[in-house]
Amino acid sequence: MSDFIPVNVPILNGNERKYLNECIETGWISSEGPFVKKFEDEFAKLINKKYAISVTNGSAALEAAISALNLKKGDEVILPTFTIISCVAPLIRLGINPIFIDSYDDTWNMDISQIEDKITLKTKAIMAVHIFGLSVDMDPLIKLANQYNLLIIEDAAQAIGLNYKGKPCGSFGDISTFSFYPNKLITSGEGGMIVTDDETLAERCRSLRNLCFKPEKRFVHEELGWNFRMTNLQAAVGLAQLEQLSESVIKKRWIGNKYQENLKEADGLIQLPLQKIEYTENIYWVFAMVLNDMTSLNGADEMMAELSQYGIGSRPFFFPLHNQPVLGYSNSECPVSETIARNGFYVPSGLAITADEIDRVSESVIDILQKYAIQ
Repeated sequence: MSDFIPVNVPILNGNERKYLNECIETGWISSEGPFVKKFEDEFAKLINKKYAISVTNGSAALEAAISALNLKKGDEVILPTFTIISCVAPLIRLGINPIFIDSYDDTWNMDISQIEDKITLKTKAIMAVHIFGLSVDMDPLIKLANQYNLLIIEDAAQAIGLNYKGKPCGSFGDISTFSFYPNKLITSGEGGMIVTDDETLAERCRSLRNLCFKPEKRFVHEELGWNFRMTNLQAAVGLAQLEQLSESVIKKRWIGNKYQENLKEADGLIQLPLQKIEYTENIYWVFAMVLNDMTSLNGADEMMAELSQYGIGSRPFFFPLHNQPVLGYSNSECPVSETIARNGFYVPSGLAITADEIDRVSESVIDILQKYAIQ
């Protein structure tokens, strides 16, 4: 078998080494180093927000951001069921009730048309989560938020470099979060960012990420926070990655478009991601697909097992939050999310992937689909 093709290999060919060497040579490796503020400032400019607060990862960004909003136990937050568990975990820990929304069957983002019926007097916020490289339709969501006086929490972890109607994803929330995990368009290994235009929220997030130390009495605490501080080493890598974001976006769209062209032969056997819609163009954070009923494959698990025999890495779609065993919910009103979770997977599409590797992955996908095609 040929060499294994992993789902993601990042590119670190900019100023990462130079900036890391500077950290080591100066001794500034902790969260107090100068690259932290440089990265925050440049990221705030990128998203067109006043304040950016770096943290240890995207999940930490959500924890601190949601805690900073001062929501109360019993409040409700509306969010998509089709997303990572990091989006709901802070709500559960704070005693806030999540209200789940199903997905559209073409973009896989939350179905905005379902939101209004779920709004009650207890609803305090809507969480918009951009999925797999296509943005949520923000205008109608913003209209609802304004109409009902709701906060917008925007999770743009999978949408770094993506625009909605010409404006950067992450710029629409009262508070917005990002992840810099290795499969993101900007990576710092692990890392995350919170952005906002609200100075009070920004200060609260800074306090929460820093154990709620008080300037006047550092070790006297009036509330509990976390050590979510990003190190100077992480920020140095993140800044170098940010400098190359435009090129990374171009590369991601090239990867996606090449897959689209290669997989035309599989038309009718699988649902491919949308290339563009009226308000956004796919950034192909990952190249995702959903099996349909034209093959005898028993869901994405069987497809991924087949791909592994070809030396191809893959990952399943998110498992819907309303079905997560740890949460204990029982909800049968999200059939689209359940279907795409059962039948969806994505293939290698990291920034370091080559044209030959994309061709090999595509050929493998087609071989498997044709092998299981229902005649």
